[in-house]
Amino acid sequence: MTTYNPEKALLNARREFGEHGGVVPSISRSATFTVMHPGTMPEIFNGLKGPEQGGCFLYSRHFNPTVDVLARYLAAMEGTEAAVCTASGMSAISCTILQTCYSGDHIVASETIYGGTHALFESLLPQMNIKTTFVDITDIEAVKAAVTEKTKVIYTETMGNPTLKIADIPALAEIAREQGSKLVVDNTFSPLIFSPKILGADIVVYSLTKYINGASDLIAGAVCADKSFIHELMDLHTGRVMLLGPTMDPRVAFDVLQRIPHLPIRMREHSRRGAAMAKMLKEMGIRVVYPGLPDHPQYEKAKALANEGYGLGGILALDCGTREKAEELMDVLQNEESFGMIAVSLGYFDTLISCSGSSTSSEIKMEDQQKMGLSSGLLRIALGFTGDLDTRMAQMERAVKKVLGV
Repeated sequence: MTTYNPEKALLNARREFGEHGGVVPSISRSATFTVMHPGTMPEIFNGLKGPEQGGCFLYSRHFNPTVDVLARYLAAMEGTEAAVCTASGMSAISCTILQTCYSGDHIVASETIYGGTHALFESLLPQMNIKTTFVDITDIEAVKAAVTEKTKVIYTETMGNPTLKIADIPALAEIAREQGSKLVVDNTFSPLIFSPKILGADIVVYSLTKYINGASDLIAGAVCADKSFIHELMDLHTGRVMLLGPTMDPRVAFDVLQRIPHLPIRMREHSRRGAAMAKMLKEMGIRVVYPGLPDHPQYEKAKALANEGYGLGGILALDCGTREKAEELMDVLQNEESFGMIAVSLGYFDTLISCSGSSTSSEIKMEDQQKMGLSSGLLRIALGFTGDLDTRMAQMERAVKKVLGV
């Protein structure tokens, strides 16, 4: 376990009060902002003044007071100098990569990543002459072998989607430093559990839609990094977030802000249930993957890199053997047991179940799915915390016995 305490770091962040002394920040919905003197406007456009230089705001696609509060809280939690919030997780990833890589550059990426990210690397970026080599990110020698003099980014998810491989971030950071490239880590599956920047990553990206928001009622993303990189993203002339415009609505920022204080409570409960459910399924003889099980290939690594007190998450990968069996189990869990819902995404307070190969990883070719160890019968179960745990475990036990005959 690491000694970093993200909860304490968040608690020590400067508290933002509402405009009239409210205990919550104000929602600033203005699209544009006035200046008191004509000479201030050119200074803002030339980067001489801004939110941090004189408290000057220009336009909400550039910076917005409410969105900035959320960015500051996220940076505190992650241990980065700054952050910028975006309209989705994919926009956070895309802008980060396009700010870092140019035509002719190369990326080394984990083969076990979200299908949309895989499609970005495999299909879209090559149109810009940016190529990617996919590797088993847990094979450090394979990562080293894939790096070339043109490699600008090593990209991984802390906890791979959906096979739950755990990336050795310190080892990957060392490779990136030796090459002079950036280590970009998607920590969507494991906020608070892991702190990639503290472990050596250069840039941390999030889909805030998932655990950090926790209510499955909005789409949002974030990039957490050093101030210099965040300023690059927001540069008026070349900033990818500024020019591509994935702007977060201030009302969305306000909603996420209201849910961050109870994120630690939620993550602990997700993890508590994940550990209990995985243990039960393992004892039943089910092929289950969970980082907190001793037979997980990176079990010791996960324990060593994790922050103390948050467990190892609420996501299980359950291999039913075939897609037909996986779909049958989903049907029983949702429609007979009321255990959860057949839906993509994760981090919700109710359990969400999906067959990854035919849903969130469907952008990945079948041969590549097989190479990364993604069975067509793999269920991704993102456990919620509604209902008491004993009842939920009994529901799962009945469903598994009925469908898989164990």
